[in-house]
Amino acid sequence: MNYQIKASSISNEDAVIHIKESNIDFGTTLKTAETLPNPAELFLGSFAACMLKNVERFSAMMKFSYSKATLKVNATRLEHPPRMDHIIYHLTIYSNDKKLNTELLKKNIEKFGTIYNTVKLSCTISGTINTIENV
Repeated sequence: MNYQIKASSISNEDAVIHIKESNIDFGTTLKTAETLPNPAELFLGSFAACMLKNVERFSAMMKFSYSKATLKVNATRLEHPPRMDHIIYHLTIYSNDKKLNTELLKKNIEKFGTIYNTVKLSCTISGTINTIENV
């Protein structure tokens, strides 16, 4: 498989990533540092998107149902050279389904996630998957 995106920026303004029919604004200037995602946050967003896509994918393959999934991702950045050193995630799945095997789901995400596997080649990743029964 091959992927492609486009991105553009204007001098002294912020930038945008063009993917299919979506445009994702991101910050490249100090004036939007607190309001738009920066490149490191977009990187972590891609990691999160990979995990959530795999929750959906494996819900069909593992035959479990869920109403929603939430994910928190934290990362440690080193300075010399600048890079991500450690990523920690906490995935919560809201489900009443007793067939949901979180250990197997975690194993599948770690084995088959494209972004997950790309990232783990350059930094450590650790995390947890918890379930919350729907009320």
